[in-house]
Amino acid sequence: MGRKIPLRVSNKKAYVWDVDDIAALRAECHVCGVLMGTLPHLSQQNVFLGVPLVLMPEEVVLLVRKGFAVLIDDPQAHKAPLSQAASRWNTERKEAIKLQIAAAEVKESSEKAAKHALSEDALRKRREREERRAAAARQKALMEGDFAAADTPFQDLSPVPPDARPSTPTLTAAAAYTLSIPVSSAVLEWYNEDGCTYSTLEDAREAGIWDYPVDAHERAKCGVFQDLWQKGFYMGGGIRFGGDFLVYPGDPLRYHSHFVATVIDAPISTLRPMEIVAHGRLGTATKKAHLLCGWDNVKEEVSYFSIEWAGFG
Repeated sequence: MGRKIPLRVSNKKAYVWDVDDIAALRAECHVCGVLMGTLPHLSQQNVFLGVPLVLMPEEVVLLVRKGFAVLIDDPQAHKAPLSQAASRWNTERKEAIKLQIAAAEVKESSEKAAKHALSEDALRKRREREERRAAAARQKALMEGDFAAADTPFQDLSPVPPDARPSTPTLTAAAAYTLSIPVSSAVLEWYNEDGCTYSTLEDAREAGIWDYPVDAHERAKCGVFQDLWQKGFYMGGGIRFGGDFLVYPGDPLRYHSHFVATVIDAPISTLRPMEIVAHGRLGTATKKAHLLCGWDNVKEEVSYFSIEWAGFG
């Protein structure tokens, strides 16, 4: 990747606000995150969500360590705007909206004119067909000696164009247009990332905006996440299935998860038999294999054991 993706940190959580950055994370970095923003026209539902994208802490650690992203102290980057700058920004925003509305109106009027021209051409062709049909009928009547039918004048049965019909007062709804308004805060005059950008976890930790991982379990989760990522898997949160991660063989939009991964802090950690039974039963009930991931902090290696419920006898 040529440009490092800005991860805007607030309250120890990392967010991505740019749609292009969200697409790059998914397509190039195999990092999905979770959308948590409300859509403007669908504010009463929580199935289809929009920006921002919130990342798991393991995803943030991976992206920063691999050099794909930088951390930005978002509250510090937003300075209090001057009244003149805010007024100028609001004026420019209104002018941009007016220009978009004017362009939409011009496009709509041109489409109506083209449609009207097509309808006029269709009416003319239909009138010509009826005239030819009437002339043929008169010629046939003359040949058969039916002079009364031959003297019948031509009647135009073409429909009246909408513009020629008498107008009646109707209530018309206001025209609705789709406008594009920039959502990135990086274009604001009072937004400045200088002195608020950190390219390493150590610098962000010293600045007090990021402290993950802080203990052995969090370091183990980061190590397991990175190892699975390097093997080509996609990861998501696995708390709903009794584990730390859901492991997908490809993009979660195309594949179901194959494993539920549980991170074990060290190879000598204690694991109770009932935990093994519970993981096996839960994995089978959800059509997944449960993956026990033992992290060796000294060797920085992961040992994997999968559990599947099997019948006996």
